Amino acid sequence: MSVDVKTESTTAAEESRNWRTLQRVILPGDADQETLPLYLDAGTSAGAFGASPTTVRGERREKTTRAAEGGNAARFEDVVSRTATSARPGQRLSFSTYFNAFPASYWRRWTPLRSVRLRVQTEGAGTVSVYKSNARGSLQHVETARVSGTVESTFDLSLAPFGDGGWYWFDVTAGADPVSVHRAEWLTDQDPRSNGTITVEITTLNKTDFCINNLRILGAHPEAMTAVKEVIVVDQGTQKVADADGFDEVARALGGKLRIINQDNLGGSGGFARGMYEAVKNSSDYVLLLDDDVVVEPESITRLSVFADYCKKPTLVGGHMFDLHDRNVLHTFGEVVNPYIIGPDEPNPDQEMRHNFAQDTLRETAWMHRRVDVDYNGWWMCLIPTQVIREIGLSLPVFIKWDDAEYGVRAKAAGYPTVTLPGAAVWHVSWIDKDDMVGWQSYFHTRNRFIYALLHSPYEFGGGLVENSLKLDLKHNISMQYYTVQGRIDALRDLLRGPDSLHGMLSTRLPEIRAMAKGYTETQFKPDVDDFPAIAIAKLPRRGKGFSVPSLVKLAPWLAKNVVRQVATPVSAQRQQHPEAVVAHQDNKWWRMSQFDSAIVSNAEGSAASWYKRDPKLVRKLLVDSVKVHGEVLREWPRLKQEYRQALAGITSIDAWEKTFAEHSETSEN
Repeated sequence: MSVDVKTESTTAAEESRNWRTLQRVILPGDADQETLPLYLDAGTSAGAFGASPTTVRGERREKTTRAAEGGNAARFEDVVSRTATSARPGQRLSFSTYFNAFPASYWRRWTPLRSVRLRVQTEGAGTVSVYKSNARGSLQHVETARVSGTVESTFDLSLAPFGDGGWYWFDVTAGADPVSVHRAEWLTDQDPRSNGTITVEITTLNKTDFCINNLRILGAHPEAMTAVKEVIVVDQGTQKVADADGFDEVARALGGKLRIINQDNLGGSGGFARGMYEAVKNSSDYVLLLDDDVVVEPESITRLSVFADYCKKPTLVGGHMFDLHDRNVLHTFGEVVNPYIIGPDEPNPDQEMRHNFAQDTLRETAWMHRRVDVDYNGWWMCLIPTQVIREIGLSLPVFIKWDDAEYGVRAKAAGYPTVTLPGAAVWHVSWIDKDDMVGWQSYFHTRNRFIYALLHSPYEFGGGLVENSLKLDLKHNISMQYYTVQGRIDALRDLLRGPDSLHGMLSTRLPEIRAMAKGYTETQFKPDVDDFPAIAIAKLPRRGKGFSVPSLVKLAPWLAKNVVRQVATPVSAQRQQHPEAVVAHQDNKWWRMSQFDSAIVSNAEGSAASWYKRDPKLVRKLLVDSVKVHGEVLREWPRLKQEYRQALAGITSIDAWEKTFAEHSETSEN
């Protein structure tokens, strides 16, 4: 490693080198003050830990509280611009944050780069100190340079030690006077494998406010649009983005790069497949898929495309998802699929879900320093090379759910990996504020999960999938979620119809599934609990302790007894006319709900509630139907597996999707 501190004048030799920016330091705007912990930190780097112990593979480290640092916190009022900030006298600012630390291990693993240069432009007297970490989360001081006046400090840094994990970052410490950081960048003089162009595609359904906001963000950050050839909004709703307030303004700001495509509601898979298709047709090198109900950090577009340009081979590069309602909370650091039960949304075993950077910074979180390799990236933000699309096809025609997971695994099987790149992200409504495992979405979860298993499961008959699915049916059934169970049963019946029906069902299955909801009380929502009959407690809790999940030893007999009650015990007239309890959404667990004959249950958003009513006759029917259809799927598994695998290339092909788009699209417009 070498360090060079120089004035604004540079040598001719340095100017002749073609330095490319891999990642620049960025800071939040006025509207994003609450997210400052994602961009800027303060306090010591080496050996500083937060309020609770952190563990890496069983090694426990005690952490001092932040109060011990004297409350030396970064302040938003010291943010000067998108790229500049200032350290107060005696203050130490650290860029060991999600958006500004350099994810060295990812560049080491997936690109040919073996060194990078850090360049920091400062004004004032103080120090610039570089740190690094390893996969175990151990922090190491690399080098410190004293600065005075207006200077540019450069550090040439090796990527060799980062095979399993680790980051680089730097701190700036002010002396008796403030020190300004005008700009900082991570650079290379090595040429990329490509200089790709991007089609940014947003699939939307009646989320006009979100779409206009994101288009406005893109228009206000032209530096993020440098490699963007076109921005496409695939509008599948009835509230058209082109008719929304502010559309003309954002269209002008995007300088002719915006195009609206109106098509019928073909779901997320139909919208994202359209984006893939259009990117191939307009000869872009990448398509960047974005969900509609997100807020994008525009710098992410540049970081994803630059990283993809430098990858050793064409690579799918995705961004992380932060919680839109708790904006410093990272949902997960990487997505994998459990190959035995085919379970999604499972974090790597060496990471934790829902990490709050406002409570524990990157420096303080040891597990986050190990590189996380993934099976796929969610299509809230994912960059896909069009070369991959030309080779393996477009999305599965499955409307919603599992399309992103299946595509990532399909690409991996073809030799194209997926990387979820730290420092690139969107803010999205967290899954904890949704409940898409019940209601109409359960149909798509179930059918598409089984399709995934038929296509990719390494285990005979899908491993533990069928057993797990039967358990889910039972849990929903004894929880009085009958509409959900019926949707899951219909999903498997449609699965048995084979792959040739998938394109035809894209625009029709959702309204059919939703129409079924009219026959189930748990789907009839009212805005206030007082809109339902008064509570009539039918059974007092034992010893006043309420309900609790049974122990593993008692679970089987308890469940058997409960199922018998569900099937055989009639519901009294009182319980049919009056609910027994009001249950908050977070308490809507199968072992609790199975104790009631009726209850008022709030939805995930907290905006409404519905009346769950036990129906023994319906319980019996759904139990029988569930067992029958799962048995039929098992018997037909070899045939279905062969049919779906043989049909995969055809149903995901450009030609197949082109026909579907032609049937369900209006003409394109600017």
